Amino acid sequence: MTRIPADSLIVVADGTNARVFRNEGTEQKIKLHQFDILELGEMIDGPAGSMPKDASDQQIVEATFAKQLAQVLNDGALNHRYERLVLVADPTTLGRMRPLLHQETQQRLLAEVAKTLTNSPVDDIQKTLQALH
Repeated sequence: MTRIPADSLIVVADGTNARVFRNEGTEQKIKLHQFDILELGEMIDGPAGSMPKDASDQQIVEATFAKQLAQVLNDGALNHRYERLVLVADPTTLGRMRPLLHQETQQRLLAEVAKTLTNSPVDDIQKTLQALH
């Protein structure tokens, strides 16, 4: 059973973008407010770790975005921009991000949800999170 307190950061991501929300409701009644959309930034560096030789351009782009998103979340945790985090991402993106999350980020992580919800209406995302209770 996971409670998602008010002001928790909720990141809903896939391999190419992420929607960022805050819970403006309560633990009992989640009310998400979207305040940012993150997309792949300039590709100064590539994905973390090694990629198979036969990796497609799309796989490389998605791995790079997962790395960039993990860096943003790590920076936010290390600079105390959020206290609690819920990460919702497709299983592949979640798997790519997990080893890249700093200990400070991991300590703030209330829950991980392995679902693709980036294009879902806010109501559907809220229902998914409410079901974690």
